[in-house]
Amino acid sequence: MKKMLIGLIALIVLGFGAMKAYQHFSYGGPSYYTRITETGKASNDSEGNKQYAYQLTGYDEKGQAKQLKFKVFRDRPLKMNAYLKMTYNEKRGITRWQGVPSKDVPKAARDKLQ
Repeated sequence: MKKMLIGLIALIVLGFGAMKAYQHFSYGGPSYYTRITETGKASNDSEGNKQYAYQLTGYDEKGQAKQLKFKVFRDRPLKMNAYLKMTYNEKRGITRWQGVPSKDVPKAARDKLQ
């Protein structure tokens, strides 16, 4: 009984580790910072939901530039001059984004975005 319980716990831990590794390699990547300088191109998806497409330049912590293309599904465009932190994945593009205050943007990236 004790061996079976240890085996079950080991199997759960391995399964959890495999899920985290898949998530990291499929959706993780370097962070880039950008500032919203355009309203985005408005359109509707196939179900009639509003979306805005953006193409902006983002910068990493060292100030290296990268062209970022992403879509935002919401009723209105993103706020002008807002700073965003984005996770870029080579296979999937932008997988995650969040608004950040300008003080949280690394200096090298902030200098390029001003």
